[in-house]
Amino acid sequence: MKKVVIATNNAHKVEEISTALDFEGWEFLKLSQVDPYEEPEEDADTFEGNALIKARAAHEHTGLAALADDSGLVVDALGGAPGVFSARYAGVHGDDEANNAKVLAELEGVPDEERTARFACCIAFVDEDGTEITATGTIEGRIAHGLAGDGGFGYDPMFLPDHFNGEKTLAQVTQDEKNAISHRGNALRALKEKLA
Repeated sequence: MKKVVIATNNAHKVEEISTALDFEGWEFLKLSQVDPYEEPEEDADTFEGNALIKARAAHEHTGLAALADDSGLVVDALGGAPGVFSARYAGVHGDDEANNAKVLAELEGVPDEERTARFACCIAFVDEDGTEITATGTIEGRIAHGLAGDGGFGYDPMFLPDHFNGEKTLAQVTQDEKNAISHRGNALRALKEKLA
């Protein structure tokens, strides 16, 4: 049995990752299932850099294969912001309401055709022997002029994926619909190909 530590305690993320990487004989553990360690500071300026920081730390502390991801929203009209600062864009980590409000305020008056954006995700895998593999995925779309839908989290209520012709936000679709096109789903599919 190959044990792989996923550097998160987010149950939804663990489920999504273990479903996507359904290799026979692999068992996935979340951080709460291994000896506790101080989580590293995510101070890289790229999603790949932050994913590698987390995966390397989990591998180093457990000796097991480890996997981590980093993702965020990239808005073209904001020069790529919020980017790696997506979770704490308004100053407080994980304040979705404040983060959404800040992006919408900064895009005030920007026309539809210039509101292009994407969610980007990088997943880093460090095997037991220290071999490192990364994979990325994106989902293209644009930023709406307000919030819509009560599903999802983070920036989902303002993100209009091209996949739905800009008619529904990610917060207005089912979890299955989201997983089929999401940046993390695309990164996981790319990682699975590399690992296979």
